[in-house]
This record gives sequence, C-alpha cells and structure tokens, in this order.
Amino acid sequence: MAKSSYEISREVTIINELGLHARAAAKIAALAQKAESKIWLLKNEEKADASSILDMLTLACPNGTKIMVSADKNSDIEILNRIIELVQRGFEE
Repeated sequence: MAKSSYEISREVTIINELGLHARAAAKIAALAQKAESKIWLLKNEEKADASSILDMLTLACPNGTKIMVSADKNSDIEILNRIIELVQRGFEE
C-alpha cells in the first residue's frame, strides 16, 4: 500500500465471497456520505471515493483483496470504524 497523507487509515481484507460488488459498495457509500470529510478506499496505487458506488467498483476487489480505508479528518474515526466492521462482517450478506 502506498503511504498516504490521510489523517486516519486502516487496512482490511474483503472476505465476502462475491468481493466488493454493487450492493456492498452501496452500503459503504451510505456510511461514507455521513462523514464530515472524504472517506477513501485504496488498493495498491488506486484510490476511490467511498461515497461513490461507481468509483469503488473501478477498484475491482474480489474476495481476499486487501484495501486501505482512509479518512481526511480524525473526526470521522467512527464512520471509518463502521466501514471496517461492515467489510469484516462480509457486508452482512
């Protein structure tokens, strides 16, 4: 993962059998849109706006992919943690 200038970041592995698909991305986007700052998903050198379903889908994250979830401000730690938990629960599917 590339070093970032984001305030907070955490790595998580996609465990959902279907990977990061449209329904899963919609759940992440719903959480990210509540943040005060931008929430980002990073895969290798690629970055996607977590509030945009289409942007996230361009990352192509199948099962087993490690991603970094990052926020521009520390005040969004709760949103970031909720996204991490959602991914760890397989998007509740």
